[in-house]
Amino acid sequence: MCGKADKKNAQAVSRAMVDLLLGAKVLSVTPDKSKEFARYADATEYLKMACHSIFRNLTSRGKGDSNENTNGLLREYFPKGKDITEIPDDYIQRKVAMMNLRPRKCLNYRTPYEVHFDEVLHLA
Repeated sequence: MCGKADKKNAQAVSRAMVDLLLGAKVLSVTPDKSKEFARYADATEYLKMACHSIFRNLTSRGKGDSNENTNGLLREYFPKGKDITEIPDDYIQRKVAMMNLRPRKCLNYRTPYEVHFDEVLHLA
C-alpha cells in the first residue's frame, strides 16, 4: 500500500497512515527509520494494530530489510528528491500494483499479491 502525505513531517505521515490503513486487511506495520515516521505509534494505536518498529531494536540484523527493498523498488518509479505533489494518485497506485505483481526472492518467487491474498497468479 502506498499513498501521499500532505507534508513531509511526522504528523502528516501518521495521518496518511491512518487514512491508508483504516479498514485494510493489515495486521502490523513496520515503519522505516526516517524522521517522518517518528509518530508511527499514534497511527498504530488508533488503528489497534501491532507495530514492528525498527526504531526499537536497531541492532537486530535484518530489521527493516524489507522496507529498504521496497523503498528501492519505489525509487525505480519515483527517484529520491523528485517532487511527487503533482503526480496523480492513480498513477502512483498503478506503479504500486506493478510492484505487488512482481515476484520476490524473499517470498519464494511469489508476488506480494499472492502472499497477501493466498492466491497463485502464475506457474513457476
